[in-house]
Amino acid sequence: QVQLVESGGGLVQAGGSLRLSCAASGSISRITTMGWYRQAPGKQRDMVALITSGGSTNYADTVKGRFTISKDNAKNTMTLQMNSLKPEDTAVYYCYAFVWTGVNYWGQGTQVTVSS
Repeated sequence: QVQLVESGGGLVQAGGSLRLSCAASGSISRITTMGWYRQAPGKQRDMVALITSGGSTNYADTVKGRFTISKDNAKNTMTLQMNSLKPEDTAVYYCYAFVWTGVNYWGQGTQVTVSS
């Protein structure tokens, strides 16, 4: 089992920045990929950014150049630095972890609201 707890969401004006954090606990050694997804009202949950255990990253085209994903293995945390935020970035952001046994884990979500 893996437990994920997000923090850092909130309300920000367009052009501003927010930093999301995800603390992982449990069977951390089984995690191969972590990342962030987001879901806006009435829309599907979409990938925002992923980072592998080796440090490779992947970003959605809509956030490239604005968001940065990173992880601190010593602290078992992952962060998403979000800059130049736009109203269309408004969504619930979910921390995600994939383990080598083929199981997906999700955090409870944190709301990010960007006002215009």
